[in-house]
Amino acid sequence: MKNEEKNIGRRKFIKVSTLLTAGLVSTPLMSFSQPSSTQSAESIYLIGPQKGYSPQIGTLLSTMTMMREWVIATVKDLSIEQLDFQIDDQSNSIGAMLLHLAATEKYYQLNTFEEMEWGTWSEEIKKEWDVPSGLGEEGRKQIIGNDIDYYLSKLKEVREVTKKEFAKRDDEWIMKSEPFFNNEPTNNYCKWFHVCEHESNHRGQMKFIIQRFQA
Repeated sequence: MKNEEKNIGRRKFIKVSTLLTAGLVSTPLMSFSQPSSTQSAESIYLIGPQKGYSPQIGTLLSTMTMMREWVIATVKDLSIEQLDFQIDDQSNSIGAMLLHLAATEKYYQLNTFEEMEWGTWSEEIKKEWDVPSGLGEEGRKQIIGNDIDYYLSKLKEVREVTKKEFAKRDDEWIMKSEPFFNNEPTNNYCKWFHVCEHESNHRGQMKFIIQRFQA
């Protein structure tokens, strides 16, 4: 009897999963944040090709844009004190994580657009971006006292370069691969998807921190 119940439950799960995949069941799978004033809800929730970009690059960029808007919606009203808040002496502040996101995108620009081997950029670039990239103790010491406009301007500045460079390239480029993650073949699509999911990961941490100082 128990095996039969398990089989029924399994068949039901597969059926529902199939319907969800096909878009036939209107079950809410995500909790959407309100977008910032620069984007409408209609535009950020339409994932797909974008005007001025090749199909695959445009689709990737639309995903990155949605995630960036969610990050902005999460942090846009925070004070300097909140941006500098640390749960303990081993944790990163929200401000540090925001600058870390900008640094990550900057380094992937150098690696994919300029085809530079990871870490071979100039000392000038390292001086600006190595600390926010690595965070840790130096990040906790140095990335403090900035208001939200400072962090959002850094994110916007770096993203504008990404958009401009994406527009110069095509789907053949986004699929170009080289040994990268764990020395495995990795294409540019994967690298830039990582930039997006990296933001998702840190946004979760930011939301957790916000809950802590709001408690």
